[in-house]
Amino acid sequence: MGRAAFQESCMSASPTTPPALPDIPTEPTVLLNELRGIDWLQLLETWGLKLLAAAVIFLVGMWLAKRLSAGLERVLGRTHADATLGGFLRRASYAAMMVLVIITALTSLGVNPTSMLAVLGAAGLAVGLALKDSLSNIASGVMLIVLRPFRDGDFVQAGGLEGIVEEVRIFQTRMRTLDNRLIVLPNSLITTAPIINFTAKPHRRIDIPVGVGYDDDLKQAKQILLKIAQDHPLVLQDPAPSVIVSKLSESSVDLILLAWAKTKDFGETKSDLTEAVRTEIIGNGLNIPYPQRDLHVYHHNSDGTPLTDIITKGVADDGDVAKPAV
Repeated sequence: MGRAAFQESCMSASPTTPPALPDIPTEPTVLLNELRGIDWLQLLETWGLKLLAAAVIFLVGMWLAKRLSAGLERVLGRTHADATLGGFLRRASYAAMMVLVIITALTSLGVNPTSMLAVLGAAGLAVGLALKDSLSNIASGVMLIVLRPFRDGDFVQAGGLEGIVEEVRIFQTRMRTLDNRLIVLPNSLITTAPIINFTAKPHRRIDIPVGVGYDDDLKQAKQILLKIAQDHPLVLQDPAPSVIVSKLSESSVDLILLAWAKTKDFGETKSDLTEAVRTEIIGNGLNIPYPQRDLHVYHHNSDGTPLTDIITKGVADDGDVAKPAV
């Protein structure tokens, strides 16, 4: 085959050149003519009705989701379910119903639900890997709702912080301190640390430590403490109050007054008993010792002679101290 024939065969085998893209009009008049050529009525009939239907589905679905989730919370309240559980299920059910409403609205626009669910699944996996800490908060929130270590209104210590529980949400728990400060704790920090619920039980024990002197009458001190607890109107008589000797300290004999009260009266009762213990112990002639230390300082000369003897001898040699008569 000759060279010319070979070139001719290569040129005939080369792919055809793709067609050029249509020119986009840049002149205003041409653009207006193109817009006039669009059948706006047909476009409105095709997409306007779909958009209107999608908007109606979304608005009606959102209204129904709010009503149904609120109704679920009311039903749980009538069955005397925990308020924390009711609020959590209300928010969770509302979020689930809104997902269904959005999928239904997009389907009415012609979006394929199968493809949309596949995209949402892939996006959910990526978001889950990126927000694993947030997902752990959701799991911890579910555990708090199911296990219920505390309820709304309980005074607890969680995550090293103390406060009154106001609300358990999906991601976080809100607490209020006694001085009215707001604490927002991620749920994962609560479930991974010890939880102390101070108001879970109807009764609490009050411990009042007090020290008396070693020279004081121990039986009298115990009788005084018992009388203080027995005379207080908020102290429960069953279990009966008691006094124990806890420790022999360096400067005192330590006693502890044990008294029981209702949980709601704990703070007031403890304050009253503490004040009464101090007043009655001192009023009955007993002592409440405080740590003290006596320090004795001795000065000596290099030969061991006390410094006080050297000063006294020096003053006597000067004639300032009268010498005894012979």
